[in-house]
Amino acid sequence: MRAAKIVMTSLAAASLITTAALAQQSMSGMVTKIDRLSGTISIQQTQSGTVGAAGGAIQEYKVPKGQSLEELHAGDKVTFTTADGDGKTINKLDKQK
Repeated sequence: MRAAKIVMTSLAAASLITTAALAQQSMSGMVTKIDRLSGTISIQQTQSGTVGAAGGAIQEYKVPKGQSLEELHAGDKVTFTTADGDGKTINKLDKQK
């Protein structure tokens, strides 16, 4: 019984670690629209896969108050990570060179 409890606890811990790692996965895309007044940015995610694949869907994300959008413009390529809870708030946003 004790061994089963240890195994179940280990599996639960591994599941939490894997989920956190996937939630923080870096994504990339192209900025399509910036609304500096409301603090939102629309990004078309880059499709992975074959050459010539159509672009991904455009998603609108909220940007934290401390993050400046002044250096970004429509057409810029960016990498970003989203918040764990809703997936609609950007944690980190970087312009690609």
